[in-house]
Amino acid sequence: MLESQWSRGHFVCVGLDTDPRKVPRSARKASPVMEADYDHVETMVAFNKANIDATHDLVCAYKPNIAFYEAYGAEGLSGLSRTINHVRRVAPDVPVILDAKRADIGNTNEGYTTMAFDLMQADAITVNPYLGSEALRPFLERADKGIFVLCRTSNPGAGEFQDLPVHVAGYKTKPLYEVVADNIARDWNKNKNCGLVVGATNPEQLRSVRRLIGDMPILIPGIGEQGGSLEKSVAAGKDSRGEGMIINASRSIIYASTGSDFAEAAREETKRMSDLINQYR
Repeated sequence: MLESQWSRGHFVCVGLDTDPRKVPRSARKASPVMEADYDHVETMVAFNKANIDATHDLVCAYKPNIAFYEAYGAEGLSGLSRTINHVRRVAPDVPVILDAKRADIGNTNEGYTTMAFDLMQADAITVNPYLGSEALRPFLERADKGIFVLCRTSNPGAGEFQDLPVHVAGYKTKPLYEVVADNIARDWNKNKNCGLVVGATNPEQLRSVRRLIGDMPILIPGIGEQGGSLEKSVAAGKDSRGEGMIINASRSIIYASTGSDFAEAAREETKRMSDLINQYR
């Protein structure tokens, strides 16, 4: 699915990190409960659907972060499922990456894979490598699904552990994130279903990961509100074919307008990003 989108010049991933408190008032849905200001979950779903309808012909993927939906309990998770189902209806060739950052011991991960892939029908999921490949085998063995492994993230405190020097045979030291990238490319990707998550906020680290992993896909968050440079990220993150990138933007797209034209503004921002990416490639 990603290869098909890249062939069309689509590299933008829209993060559906929907906070109903930030949804324009014109898009909020009334609550059946009189004392409630508006229905949070119905607002999220309607807002997501409008943004999906406006952007689906421009994107390579959608990435809902599960935390925004879990915050509203069972109804919120139902809203997530309805959102993914809407992508299926209007853009069946656009993959959905569930941003859940899951990791646990193996038998617990069986439950996570069932939730993400069978219940929610996501095409891919983000996972944390800290427990090692043995524990993550339930994810890695799903050859029909994508596994995006956290490698060098975009948050300000990422270097606390991810940049720690590690002694590796043949090297004096390597930063931990490079060891993660090496292991995934060499040992974890037997089913050709792995990618990495590398933030846009440090292009040189993104470049070093790209050199290590060849043409594997990289999910690149951190553009927009987090301050990552789009031009530098494309230069550092593209593969040997000028592809291989899933460049995520969330708030800068879905909240591009606070008015009733939010969906049109989301489309305009998605197209602006897409045009720039193809220019920089």
